[in-house]
Amino acid sequence: MNSTTSLWFLTGSQHLYGDETLEKVAQNSNEIVKFFNSQNIPVQIMPKPVLTSSEAIAQICLEANADRSCIGVICWMHTFSPAQMWINGLEILQKPFLHLHTQFNRDIPWNDMDMDFMNLNQSAHGDREFGYICSRMNLNRAVLVGHWQDEQLIVDLNSWSRAALGWNESKSLKVARLGDNMRDVAVTEGNKVSARIQFGWSVAGYGVGELVRFVNKVSDSEIEGLINEYSQTYSLDTKFLANSFNKSQLVEAARIELGMIHFLEDGGFKAFTTTFEDLHGLKQLPGLAVQRLMEKGYGFGAEGDWKTSALLRCMKVMSQGMNGGTSFMEDYTYHLDPHQMKVLGAHMLEVCPSIAETKPSLEVHPLSIGGKEDPARLVFSAKQGKALNATMLDMGNRFRLLVNTVTAVKPEQLPRLPVARALWIPDPDLRTSATAWILAGGAHHTGFSFDIKPAHMQYFADMAGVEYLQIDEKTEIHSFKDQLRWNEMYYQLNKK
Repeated sequence: MNSTTSLWFLTGSQHLYGDETLEKVAQNSNEIVKFFNSQNIPVQIMPKPVLTSSEAIAQICLEANADRSCIGVICWMHTFSPAQMWINGLEILQKPFLHLHTQFNRDIPWNDMDMDFMNLNQSAHGDREFGYICSRMNLNRAVLVGHWQDEQLIVDLNSWSRAALGWNESKSLKVARLGDNMRDVAVTEGNKVSARIQFGWSVAGYGVGELVRFVNKVSDSEIEGLINEYSQTYSLDTKFLANSFNKSQLVEAARIELGMIHFLEDGGFKAFTTTFEDLHGLKQLPGLAVQRLMEKGYGFGAEGDWKTSALLRCMKVMSQGMNGGTSFMEDYTYHLDPHQMKVLGAHMLEVCPSIAETKPSLEVHPLSIGGKEDPARLVFSAKQGKALNATMLDMGNRFRLLVNTVTAVKPEQLPRLPVARALWIPDPDLRTSATAWILAGGAHHTGFSFDIKPAHMQYFADMAGVEYLQIDEKTEIHSFKDQLRWNEMYYQLNKK
């Protein structure tokens, strides 16, 4: 559980029912919160006093805005809570909020129910009153329905909480661009001012010389300590370190990694980009460094792809405490056997070892791009199972978050391809998914995750107020085309 952040639990009622009923409302709310906090929700949920007036509601919303540890609020109307009382508070609330439509009692006590029970358990219409005012005010929120002890409701609450963690990170995220975008590439570009307004991302460019200055300050003792860590963490051929060339290349990789860590920490950056076209002053492409920094939780985008870098960092935060793994990824090449088409995902070097099936192998090999010395890298195949690819696109008049669910499978042996890789079958199949992805303008760079589910990404998109498109086992091209047309019309009509 993240001890530095919290979700506030706001319960609505009114004075009409008397103090005894309000005491029961408070007791019930506290019991629900206690149960939620026992269910491995990644954020501490904090109960607040029952809200019965417009003034109290407005004040608690102001306090939520001002409290940096509060990353969102959960609203529940235990009894009937006249919704006009909520207008002032909801107008000023700046944190994501979840409307929980539940009832303290799961079942109706058929033989014992009286008017006291009816007065206390009025969520069936109290929450509908609250829902009306939220819709009337055109407020962006999530709605969860079901008994508070239901397994599916807990799953959904967990997903929303993780999305809130990602959104909280997004609002203060600093991205360092080391060098510019790869020349003439379109999809990795975008409007950084719009991104800062929409997501809170601060994207700053730096000449590679700024990084080199930190790299050159790294001490020999730091390098020696890091190489010892490499030898204990990864598989190395027994002759690897005995080879003077391999050793010198590994020393340089360690120097670059330590320099990058110092640079990022000095600037408070949690995400970064590089490009092989701009490595002046570095002796090799920082492959191993990027892989290990991603495993530590940093976001990364290759070829200057700052949107993927920022999105990946948010995904890393959303998946904290999970063990499936999340990585930068690129759709690299296809296996077009008509009986089972597959996608091989890789990059030159930069795939996160958090998705590795077995202990990665640390190797040094030539790289036929970039014009630098042979770089060190971790070589491995990804694990198998359900996963997804997600990409953030700048469509000119809006941002679009595009997701495709996939099933990662075991790749064949690739003895002449010394890079990290993943192999997957996209839903519903490659023909349909690739067609839909291309129609939607999907990028070749993605955040690939075994931990993050579509629900996390949809909640995140809702919090950010951006378009969300999902390609999954139900996708049909004619319906997907209609969705693209309808969305385009919506965003044209709702220009700010």
